Amino acid sequence: MAEAQVAATAGEVPVGAVIVAAGRIIARSHNLTELLTDVTAHAEIQAITAASNYLGNKYLQKCTLYVTLEPCPMCAGALFWSQMGHVVYGASDDKRGYQKHGGPMHPKTKITSGVWQRNVPNYSLISSQANETKPRHDSQHNGHHCSRRTSSLDRFNRSVLWSK
Repeated sequence: MAEAQVAATAGEVPVGAVIVAAGRIIARSHNLTELLTDVTAHAEIQAITAASNYLGNKYLQKCTLYVTLEPCPMCAGALFWSQMGHVVYGASDDKRGYQKHGGPMHPKTKITSGVWQRNVPNYSLISSQANETKPRHDSQHNGHHCSRRTSSLDRFNRSVLWSK
């Protein structure tokens, strides 16, 4: 939830992800698609990369991903290839979720879905905010964009890509 709030505060779609191994958080992230101007910078992808770097292994069979919203087909594909052991997501995404679009999950991956739908009274508001698209403004393309992006990347690297 905290990572999703960071994303929302930054004007991103409010999705956050945390990866746990052996009872310890090894990676955390939130959507960075607007900041990085990169459609692949979803919270799940960022967290998978950080966890793989932390463990020194591309396979995450003994890890659990906790994410606020059902992964999209792209993220489901990345979860498939990383062989994530367990995926827990808070709310279903009826518009862009992997289940609607037939995105693959690894056959050995355990899925726990809709935990917010059962436990959080206003989950539909959060889910609907995640499906909103925000228009880009020309002011984001001013001369300071690159320096802002670099400093944001530095903050991202310090907060997500932990050293062992």
